[in-house]
Amino acid sequence: MQILHLIHIDGSHKLNKTPNRTLTKQNGILVEVVIVSRHLHAVEKIGRLDGLLPLVVDETMRQIFREEGTKVIYDCLESNSLFEWEEIAQNPEVFSAGLEKLLGSAAPVVERLILKNLYLKLGLRFKEKKGCRFPDYMKELKEKHEY
Repeated sequence: MQILHLIHIDGSHKLNKTPNRTLTKQNGILVEVVIVSRHLHAVEKIGRLDGLLPLVVDETMRQIFREEGTKVIYDCLESNSLFEWEEIAQNPEVFSAGLEKLLGSAAPVVERLILKNLYLKLGLRFKEKKGCRFPDYMKELKEKHEY
């Protein structure tokens, strides 16, 4: 899979832990558009689950909760648990538990949307399995698809 990084520099945005990122697939190429502030940072190559998952989570959360709601959720997740944003793929249980604590019965719905978007970006078909939770899907992706 080829990956193309497009960087847009805009002084009106502040760089934080979760910069505005958009992923799109065009003609078989996964494109990451990153909006950063005056501070340039290294753009990590996407291709592994560890790099892709946080971007898909961010994209999905912003689709559902918009900018401000997403920021509030991230702040709550980071302050109320041992959650580290960059470690979602390594610790999906912590992310899932934090989301459930914060959103209650809405958490599985949000997780399912994240999974659907993730599978789509990976070029896989998402099949919902009874009794499977977000961490189970992540484990399966790592084991079966070697991401």
